[in-house]
Amino acid sequence: MEKTKPLVLIVDDSRKNIDLLALRLRKEYQLGLAQNGQEALDYAEKQLPDLILLDVMMPEMDGYEVCTRLKAIPQTKDIPIIFLTAMSEKEDITRGFELGAVDYITKPFQTEEVKARVRTHLSLKEMREKLNAQNIILEQKVKEKTSQLQEMLQATLQTMAKTVETRDPYTAGHQQRVARFACAIAGKMGLSQDQIDAIRFAGILHDIGKIRTPVSILNRPGKLLEVEIEIIRIHPQVGYDILKDIPTPWPFAEFVLQHHERLDGSGYPNGLSDRDILPESKILTVADVTEALSSFRPYRPAPKIEAAIEEISINRGKYYAPDAVDACIELIKNENFKFK
Repeated sequence: MEKTKPLVLIVDDSRKNIDLLALRLRKEYQLGLAQNGQEALDYAEKQLPDLILLDVMMPEMDGYEVCTRLKAIPQTKDIPIIFLTAMSEKEDITRGFELGAVDYITKPFQTEEVKARVRTHLSLKEMREKLNAQNIILEQKVKEKTSQLQEMLQATLQTMAKTVETRDPYTAGHQQRVARFACAIAGKMGLSQDQIDAIRFAGILHDIGKIRTPVSILNRPGKLLEVEIEIIRIHPQVGYDILKDIPTPWPFAEFVLQHHERLDGSGYPNGLSDRDILPESKILTVADVTEALSSFRPYRPAPKIEAAIEEISINRGKYYAPDAVDACIELIKNENFKFK
């Protein structure tokens, strides 16, 4: 199939100039003709020419105004415009380029020069369109590949999480529930999808460091000894050491490391205070505490969700980030969020 000739719109209030240009261009291009600014705008919006040859000095609406209006319309803003005018002062030429024109030819013009300029700018337009098309294809491929890698990463992390949970049947599913709730809190707070994805991965693995905690401690009923508590408290650091070298676009190993830190500095393992704790970690902390305090453990029966709400409410602003606490309570009380 023969390639369609490019469409060039000639705009000039002089019929003589239009006829002269049309005579020279009609063999290579399809032509549109307009003798005033409004005709040019109407034609350009309907036909979307590949290039516009635009006279500047026209009655009622000059070429500068036509150019300004075309650049304000999404469908026509990328059409190359070459000004044709007897105005040759530096200020006039500069103004044309500032308005978005790609070239400026002074009258009286040589038709061969006009043909050469038209050919050059149509070639550049075609190259830009091909490049844009290639970029769209590449972006789509990158998105698809990224999605595949994220799915593989999530599957790997889910497997790692299940490995930990097999050692502690009482908390089986805890990491999944915390991840889901933390994402809900983050969404309620208006965090970006990228941040929510990072929180999801961190939530799925936030207790992976317990893989180094003896099963006898994890499953023992009754109150834990102080030395046993200290052993459990190393799990954020162990989790960080396990995850820190996994290549990901998110610092979720840091979120895992900080998920037991408190605003007042009384948390562990590093005693960080408010400004040193990442926002994602603060959300994970609230989700973790709320789920843990409303679930069964060997050393206590499962309390009601009200007990968890009371804990985070009393320590709102002291241990836990106020905005995360507020979002948490809103989800449970007013949006009927349930841990599954």
